[in-house]
Amino acid sequence: MAEKVEAPVIEEVSEEQISSSLKEKRYLRPKEMISYCLVSLSQRNIDEFVNSFRQKFAIDNLGLDPTVYANIQLGASIYDALDDTISGLVIDRTRTRWGRIKPYLILPIPLLAIGLYMLFNVPSLGGVGTTVYYIIATVLYGLGMSYFGAWYLIMYNDTPNIKERNTLITVSEFAKNFGAWATSLLALPLDFMPKMGVSQNSVYKYFSLFCVIICSCACLYGFKNMRERIPLASREEMNEVGFIESFKQLLKNPQMFIYILANFFNSFKSVGSANEKFFWAHCTGKMSYSTLVSLFTGLPNFVMAPVAGKWVNKFGAKKTIVAAALFGGAAYTTMWIVGYHPFSAVFDDKVVLNLIWIGFALTVCGLPNKVISVCLASLLGDVFDYSEWKNGIRNEALVSTISGYFGKLGNSINQWLSAMVLTWIGYEAARDAAEAIGGVGARVTDAHVQSGLWLIFAMAPAAARLLTGIAFMFFKIDGEFKEKMLADLKVKRQAAIEELELKEEALDAENDE
Repeated sequence: MAEKVEAPVIEEVSEEQISSSLKEKRYLRPKEMISYCLVSLSQRNIDEFVNSFRQKFAIDNLGLDPTVYANIQLGASIYDALDDTISGLVIDRTRTRWGRIKPYLILPIPLLAIGLYMLFNVPSLGGVGTTVYYIIATVLYGLGMSYFGAWYLIMYNDTPNIKERNTLITVSEFAKNFGAWATSLLALPLDFMPKMGVSQNSVYKYFSLFCVIICSCACLYGFKNMRERIPLASREEMNEVGFIESFKQLLKNPQMFIYILANFFNSFKSVGSANEKFFWAHCTGKMSYSTLVSLFTGLPNFVMAPVAGKWVNKFGAKKTIVAAALFGGAAYTTMWIVGYHPFSAVFDDKVVLNLIWIGFALTVCGLPNKVISVCLASLLGDVFDYSEWKNGIRNEALVSTISGYFGKLGNSINQWLSAMVLTWIGYEAARDAAEAIGGVGARVTDAHVQSGLWLIFAMAPAAARLLTGIAFMFFKIDGEFKEKMLADLKVKRQAAIEELELKEEALDAENDE
């Protein structure tokens, strides 16, 4: 049994050390920041595409029953959570000449690409055949994501400078906005291409190829330019702290579980996102209205991303995310109370005014989005640092695995819930009508179903934001405690970092020759 590692006494760290810890050397080169931003953008593009359109494609275009779709997602997510336990262990113990995380920018891409293409290119195999094919596609995509998902850990390993890391988080969140906009434009060809003889199914298929190509190119560029600089435990040191002991240590990390709980609550927003296209198609009449509105609702993201970084540095990530989440919850709740057609009895009577209202309301609701994203990434770094300080070994992938396990459990519930709510409000896909007019389903006009879609669209994110803010009130890595913890870590890391820098200089000299 490995010897228990006691947490260091941080109270003995001097004020001079604390001050010094906040004035770190800069490490990141411009190419590294560009590389990370490009991978962030391409990954966000895939996430937005899958999260926004997978459910509508499967139910309205493939004709899967909402309950069947819900059960497929539930089963696949449970399998994915179990697989993440293995992938986290493998990633933590990976040691190559390129680093620990960098290989996972490349290795999972073929599996991810095949799974993503299959999700949106399903052949006509009949009821059971289509269902089986879709299950295989879902599992392959999830398996690819289990390993590709490790790429973001590079930001916690490429620099020991906390402020430099926060800057990278802020810049990458800004870059992600362009990925979100690219996917929002997809609603335009989905509405109008069938009128020109191109089916919706073809639009989905070619956009999935576009996502794969962009992601592959970004990952190749990132693999070439990014470096890992945080000193790691050797394989022997990792083996000394066995897998079971590692879990025991992490299970005693209360800050990790507060983060997990808050992130679980935050994931409830995906219930609204998964059904967003149903709302636009059936409550307003056109999915492309979402593209029009997003031209305005997306603008605050470009402003709020850099502002979020400043707030995190000034007030701390904990205080910033609590305020942002509570504001978002109140804004979404107000939007739902007012309704989506306040200027007329039905939406179509005053389309322009009602669209202006929805656009304004969603813009206000979206103000905290980038703030929350930046804070979540920063707080996750705090959890990694806290785990290293408490246990003596930096094992982000295992922390991410436990966090991911509960996250995937929450995701399983959310994906099941996202489809089941359609059954509960009485939604039925018009598959025959969709096939007859090139993949554009008939609009649902039942007032009860439309009200249900609006409730899901507005109140799922409202509940997510409110519960997230409340959970993070109990997170303690903040203020003076955090400053002392980071100063203590700096003292421990310094010798290892200097040794790593000597190796890096030798490598640069060898490359120059």
